[in-house]
Amino acid sequence: MKLVNLFFSDIPDIRWDLCRQMGVRYAVAKLAPELTGNKPVWDFDSLAASKRRFAERGLDLVALEGDQFDMTRIKLGLPGREEDAERYRMMLGNMGKLGITTLCYNFMQTGWFRTRKDIPERGGALVTGFDLAEAELLPPKPYAPVSADRIWENYKWFIKEVMPAAEAAGVRMALHPDDPPVPSVEGVERIFISPEAVRKALTLSDSPSHCLTFCQGTYLTMGAAIEALFKEWKDRIAFIHLRDVDGTPDHFRETFHDNGPHKMADLIKIYVSEGFDGLVRSDHVPSMAGDDNGTPGYPTVGMVFGIGYIKGILDASGAPYQ
Repeated sequence: MKLVNLFFSDIPDIRWDLCRQMGVRYAVAKLAPELTGNKPVWDFDSLAASKRRFAERGLDLVALEGDQFDMTRIKLGLPGREEDAERYRMMLGNMGKLGITTLCYNFMQTGWFRTRKDIPERGGALVTGFDLAEAELLPPKPYAPVSADRIWENYKWFIKEVMPAAEAAGVRMALHPDDPPVPSVEGVERIFISPEAVRKALTLSDSPSHCLTFCQGTYLTMGAAIEALFKEWKDRIAFIHLRDVDGTPDHFRETFHDNGPHKMADLIKIYVSEGFDGLVRSDHVPSMAGDDNGTPGYPTVGMVFGIGYIKGILDASGAPYQ
């Protein structure tokens, strides 16, 4: 497997140096124009320049994660989605040409969502959390209500439109489940909130590019049997996100990797024993001393803790990784 770290731009900062110092050689990035100031990634020269910037600092950009441009028209089935699908196909083609072979994508309209981003954890560290009762007090999105049936139809259309291009480019599109896995947020229903829903998604295409991101924290929040689920899907899993949570879908908080109700070492050993050879990264971490909590879930000091903890487990288990 390849240990990667997530970067929200292609602009070098201290995190780039820290990753190299920790022995992390691979990068996954979100390169949306509002983050980079560059042209969108459907422009080949723009994506090639980003790939080159990582390489110049000793990091190999092997994956993209999240919405790389505004996906609203595709996800909501609005006029103009055909144009956006063509841009998506161009992005996939560019990725293939540049050896960026994994795309972690989602079909959430509000992204991963939390009602709190400052919950005290061990030693005063800060973590994120979700409470459905608080979420239900929030105003709906301007385009709400949006039904699950509508989102399913849009997702089916999306897969039909882009999956052949992903396969032609040699890019694995790895679906991330909805986080939190609750039926609705801000008036927009969510569809990938259970293993059954993800199984339904997998029936839409038998392409080798139709893959999954196994977000451990989200599936734990669902109450899923992680070992059985991983064994069922192992041939379709391209990417693993490692984090722990405490609570239920309606009310939970995130934790340190070593301070949650689940045994992180045991979970990682499952993936190792099943021969997983895809990408793996530390997911949401606490904001620790020295972090300003400006990027909840992805602070610098917390990132160092998460990567170091995971590397220790991998080394102790004798797992081969890069």
